[in-house]
Amino acid sequence: MDIQPISGSRRLISIDALRGFDMLMICGADAFFHQLEGKTGWHWVDVVAAQFEHPEWIGFAFYDFIFPLFLFIAGVSIPFSISKALDQGTAKKELYKKAFFRMLILIGLGILYKNAPIPFFDWPQIRLGSVLGRIGIAGFVTVVLYLNLDSTKRLYVVGGILMFYYACVMLIPVPGYGAGDLSFEGNLIGWIDRTFLPGRLLQGTYDELGLFTQLPAMCLTMLGAFAGEILRNASYTDKNKFSRLLVIGAICIALGLVWSLHFPIAKRMWSSSFILVTGGMAFISMALFFAIIDILQIKKWSFFFVVIGMNSLTIYLVYRFINFRYTSRLLFEGLYHPLDEKWYGVLESFGALILVWYFLYMLYKKKIFFKI
Repeated sequence: MDIQPISGSRRLISIDALRGFDMLMICGADAFFHQLEGKTGWHWVDVVAAQFEHPEWIGFAFYDFIFPLFLFIAGVSIPFSISKALDQGTAKKELYKKAFFRMLILIGLGILYKNAPIPFFDWPQIRLGSVLGRIGIAGFVTVVLYLNLDSTKRLYVVGGILMFYYACVMLIPVPGYGAGDLSFEGNLIGWIDRTFLPGRLLQGTYDELGLFTQLPAMCLTMLGAFAGEILRNASYTDKNKFSRLLVIGAICIALGLVWSLHFPIAKRMWSSSFILVTGGMAFISMALFFAIIDILQIKKWSFFFVVIGMNSLTIYLVYRFINFRYTSRLLFEGLYHPLDEKWYGVLESFGALILVWYFLYMLYKKKIFFKI
């Protein structure tokens, strides 16, 4: 959904920039940083590189924050686009229809993304869970709630979902394991996927993008819509918007850390504590980008990210089907060939990052933006 100006002339560049920062982590920067591990001899570089790998099960790394941040940003845009449509006289029925068909398209694209080349003659190997599908479902539910409930009631819905998810995982017994088992083999989430989700599961007996984890994940988009309401509210000063986002973020992180003492932070389970911690980090990230770019007007540096953020869906799909690293090697290997071979992967990834950005820059210059 498009981000529209708050007033007649103002556009929040910070939202596009934050979205671009997030997509950069998925489409190139992650590979670059990961390749740096063990190459420089500097401990701090290895520490940073290790943050771009997901923990196997329970635990948290910076890379775990990237997808939740995208879900959050998807929610931030909803108050802007929905309010504009309502002001133009669009009926709620039309908005429901648009959100519903957007969800179906994203589910379809997600299945294509996760299964290409599609095993047409082996349907049980199709994986139904996907990043795009999760975004589509979360967006549709958030639109429906936004059109029918005020912000306070929607926050109650978020709290209710997270408590319900927690109660189910802790209290419903899994055959052979009992209730409250948080191991990879014995948790309720995996049992639900194995029992009710057709097709291939990512980890064989478990899928982090499966059925039950959709519930807590959509809370991030609902929280994003709440942040969008704050940013769009003309009765708040910019300073007040910044402080509200910052305080809410800190409260979410504090609640999540306390909750993690009993329900650990784990991306693969999308635990309630994980949702609150990453939601809090998203509020703070949005506050900082908003303060630097839209309040202080320090925005030249953000252009690099805006170019990516304006075509986030495009690069996510294109990155799956175009091998930028292969092209980088063909174009640039001659330049770094004299160096130690251990640097080849690093520089190949860096070259791919340049190609990704330049591809999006050309689309930006031609004003070509693909949106659903």
